[in-house]
Amino acid sequence: MSDATPAPESGSSDSPDFDTLTRDIADVPAVEVITTVAVHLMSAAAVNLGLAEGGETHKDLDEARKLIHSLAGLMDASATEISSFHAAPLRDGLKSLQLAFREASDVPDEPGQGPGEKYTGPVFG
Repeated sequence: MSDATPAPESGSSDSPDFDTLTRDIADVPAVEVITTVAVHLMSAAAVNLGLAEGGETHKDLDEARKLIHSLAGLMDASATEISSFHAAPLRDGLKSLQLAFREASDVPDEPGQGPGEKYTGPVFG
């Protein structure tokens, strides 16, 4: 009698194969991929700004700066690719994050020098 556990079968029905995943991704419209990535960047930035539940324990302004800057770049690059229906709320969220970053900073950046302001221009409250 052996104590060895049988190896799982390759190609189990619990995990889809690469061809299935590729087909599923190909069926997703680009605007949905862009907006999903933007929302993930926004969420991560909010957490790093300390705006999520448990706030201060996750606060990391250096990480928030990178995420906000990346979000602004994505929004700038995709502006002509997604409709204003999708872009307007994302731009509003970006501006809110930029303002929250300014408020959270001990030494605020000069106008136009904050995260993402290279793409959006100076952000004022």
